[in-house]
Amino acid sequence: MALLGLVTLAAIALPLWLVTHTPRAVVHKPAPVKISHRVVPKTELPEVEPVELQVVTPDDARAWNASIPFSTLPNPAARPFNIYGAEDSRARAVDCLAAAVYYEAGDDAVGERAVAQVIINRARHPAFPKTICGVVFQGSERSTGCQFTFTCDGAMLRYTPTATAWERARYIARTALTGAVYKPVGHATHYHTDWVVPYWSASLEKITEVNTHLFFRWTGWWGTPPAFNRTYAGIEPNIALMARLSPGAFQSDPSLEALLPGAVGTEGAFVDPASIPQSAVPAPMAAEGGDSNNFMLTLPKGINPDAFAALAIRTCGERPYCKFMAWADAKQTPAKLPLSSAQVSTMSFSYLRDETQGFAKALWNCGQFRRPSPVQCMRAQIPAEAAPVAVVPPVPGAAPLAAPAPLAGVRRKTEVAAPSASMPAASDKGMVNLTLPAPKPSPTPRPTPEPR
Repeated sequence: MALLGLVTLAAIALPLWLVTHTPRAVVHKPAPVKISHRVVPKTELPEVEPVELQVVTPDDARAWNASIPFSTLPNPAARPFNIYGAEDSRARAVDCLAAAVYYEAGDDAVGERAVAQVIINRARHPAFPKTICGVVFQGSERSTGCQFTFTCDGAMLRYTPTATAWERARYIARTALTGAVYKPVGHATHYHTDWVVPYWSASLEKITEVNTHLFFRWTGWWGTPPAFNRTYAGIEPNIALMARLSPGAFQSDPSLEALLPGAVGTEGAFVDPASIPQSAVPAPMAAEGGDSNNFMLTLPKGINPDAFAALAIRTCGERPYCKFMAWADAKQTPAKLPLSSAQVSTMSFSYLRDETQGFAKALWNCGQFRRPSPVQCMRAQIPAEAAPVAVVPPVPGAAPLAAPAPLAGVRRKTEVAAPSASMPAASDKGMVNLTLPAPKPSPTPRPTPEPR
């Protein structure tokens, strides 16, 4: 009986112990992913969302990304892009693009070409800035608003590329800015690695994959080639963060202060034209046959000189040809063209864009506003001081005006000054005789007699 009792007790206690001490099997449940299927209509500009990742594990992110099929719609290649503008502006564009392709794709030539194409696509799209540097550093002044994480997470301050890697990135950037096209990404404006899920990815079309990067474009009309019609501004801003990589093209700003809305910032800092309010955009000058491409205005009080170019780009909009002229003093601002030399000499800022010639240039009056580089300065203009001579009609009965007396000591080519009795002799001390002696006649040549 005792043995039977022990067996019974063991039969009850052992299962109970196993139940209480065996680890529970946890069934992994993937974290929910926010999904948006809204297609932005053509009449509404798509919102550019900052980089914000959904809270999922890398494995869940890969599984989620793999479950999204690639778009079956056509994926045409983008048009070639050719940079234009002043030499210093083109150098900034190359280096900004080089920094983006290196920090985003590493020292991988294929990945760098793909990233470069996305940035150029953005510069052509109305939802993004109109410069290469503007696209790369969009939102970098805010820790949670940057479009490319390396611009706001301190990566550029923690490490720099090797000389070989940097030159390779600059070569890829130069080729992309002079007509080279990376066709596989088409008109993609977004990308991310396959182990993360950004919030914006669910509302875009997945079009291709390059290594571990997935590339997307907007759904609907905003992802088609006609939407990429934005005019390139042609003037690249100074980016203080780039001074470590490219000190010759960029000026550093030790404070790295963020810009305030309304385009007020430190010298040489980037000002996004989109930050200029519509109320500050002047109307074009009246012209026969429709709107003009010329703008003349007085600069708003308190505006930072760095914002002049942003105001000009915002004012010119999508015009392929535009001339923007501004004065700091309202009393000196002309009302119409053409400008006098005095009005040109007091001009504070000018911007000229001509896409047919591949030209865009912004110039400051450096006598009024200090600039970090002399290539940004206007050529000094000297106003004409001589007033026009008024023609006075003759008065009836008045004696005619006598001809002005000739200047003493000036000998004209067609006459020889005769010695004046009132002039002192040439031998007087301290005087110089300005009368040339009369030329002596040359002797008439005679034939040489032949010897007999």
